[in-house]
Amino acid sequence: MLDKLSEIEKTALDALGSVQDASSLDAWRVAQLGRSSPLMQVFSGFGALSKEERPIVGQAANKVKAALEAALAEKTEAVKRSALERSLSGEKLDVTLPGRTIHHGRLHPSTQQLRRVLSILAEMGFQVYTSREVDYVEAEGREENPVLMRTHTSPGQIHAMREFAAMNPKDPPSIRIALPGMCFRYEQITARSEIQFNQVEGLAVGKGITFSDLKGTLIDFAHRMFGQNARTRFRASYFPFTEPSAEMDVECFVCGGKGCAVCKNSGWLEILGCGMVHPVVLQNGGYDPKIYSGFAWGMGPERQLMLRYKIEDIRYFWGNDVRFLEQF
Repeated sequence: MLDKLSEIEKTALDALGSVQDASSLDAWRVAQLGRSSPLMQVFSGFGALSKEERPIVGQAANKVKAALEAALAEKTEAVKRSALERSLSGEKLDVTLPGRTIHHGRLHPSTQQLRRVLSILAEMGFQVYTSREVDYVEAEGREENPVLMRTHTSPGQIHAMREFAAMNPKDPPSIRIALPGMCFRYEQITARSEIQFNQVEGLAVGKGITFSDLKGTLIDFAHRMFGQNARTRFRASYFPFTEPSAEMDVECFVCGGKGCAVCKNSGWLEILGCGMVHPVVLQNGGYDPKIYSGFAWGMGPERQLMLRYKIEDIRYFWGNDVRFLEQF
């Protein structure tokens, strides 16, 4: 029996030496270590051995099995290395070739325009003030749900004025701030209206501020934003937080003021609403309207982009269409 085990080991190792790939290696494992292999048949025949032979043959059989398993593990690693070397030798790798360009992301066009607006206002001396997106509503019937996502940035005026007035209630400091942020409205989505959009509120409060200061500030802004040759005009309007109120237009970029479908044949495009801060708003903000005055405006970056680039549908900004967004 011991001679048979030696023959089994020699035959198995000789066969293993000719194995070159994974499939042949697996076939060898089944043939030499599987249930029907000669070695396993030796283990199955222990019952026919005498008590004296069993420990001797068992020890020898275990040594042969351990030797074959060790040889199998070593051969497995050799086959893997050989396969890897063949794979690498078959691939042509030119390490001198330039690497692939990494495509960087970019800011959303609305964010780009918002930053452009705030950059211009910062150059003009306005400080960025962050207002609330969710505010309380003091109205009858809303006791169970007293909060509302802001529909415009104008409510930020009162919070800003109260914060500045608290610094020195007897003589509140002057204010010159820009309040950017997202606004939300419950309305039908169309080419001209969305349920969310950006807005930039401007507020200046101090002593001796007049409507002329408002016009000069906004005309300067328009020239910085649209170019020094941009023509502007003001039209009387109505807003509840300002008195008097006006709307500011710029000459149509498409037709140059001659009239077209974009400007509805008027030659002008509306870009913002503005006016002098209402005395009641000043009073509620902690500023005496007999001493202080101020002006405010509200503008939409998306609308400015639509006018500047002749975009006909505001839904493009929130449609997540990369073909549109990557143009900016």
